[in-house]
Amino acid sequence: MPSSFKILGSGAGPGAPSFFCDCPGCREARDNPASARTRSGALITTEQGNVLVDAPPDLRAQLIRERVTRIDNVLLTHWHYDHFGGLGELEYYVKLERKEPIPLFLPPSARAQFAAAFPNLSEVFRVFSWAFNLEYRFGDLGITPLPAEHGVETAGFLVKSPTKSLAYFPDTAGLSTATARILEGVHWLVCDATFYGENWYPNSHMSVEQAIELGREVKARHTVLTHLAVHYSQPATSRELAAAVAPHQGVSVAHDGMVIEL
Repeated sequence: MPSSFKILGSGAGPGAPSFFCDCPGCREARDNPASARTRSGALITTEQGNVLVDAPPDLRAQLIRERVTRIDNVLLTHWHYDHFGGLGELEYYVKLERKEPIPLFLPPSARAQFAAAFPNLSEVFRVFSWAFNLEYRFGDLGITPLPAEHGVETAGFLVKSPTKSLAYFPDTAGLSTATARILEGVHWLVCDATFYGENWYPNSHMSVEQAIELGREVKARHTVLTHLAVHYSQPATSRELAAAVAPHQGVSVAHDGMVIEL
């Protein structure tokens, strides 16, 4: 089976629909489940198993929706709740099915926070710190954490197969010169496009326009916009987002369940 990258969730922290919001984007998501956006996460399938990237609070529903029955490794981009809140959902998978801890790779600065937040999961995970710019091998893929710009210690992951490359940066305010240089010519850039309209947090996130421009800067062959908050700044429906990116060649809007073959 070929390796693949699946977007489990394409939404920002509030998700869409949010229980408290009645904007056009949330109304659309209530009326049409295909337009719903769970919190951001991804699944990388390799010849030797599945690598989960981030564990959002929606993780259980995401794994059931995508019929995922096996998790072999977990990588966290950073220690924010919308990216680690679902770690506890793996407890009974380990205790009842896997019967051995899952390797969990965290930002070095998050190890103490993990221990404080999940003191009862010491038997569920074997905890490691990832290191920037060090490639980790998972089956036929190499995965390298690269520095993102998000306030707390945050990585994006560069995924390389023998023939393709994909960069996943769900939370970043642009890229440093060094990181951008490494990503130059990447086949797929899947990146933060939290805001449609004004960017409220320019030191932590990007807008749709900024993400499209970043794709141009690194000469990505295809740019996929993710971590979308349809009711920050200027509310937007999926149809409006698609129309906004349509004039830009090689740019698309992520959706939950989207698969990219590696």
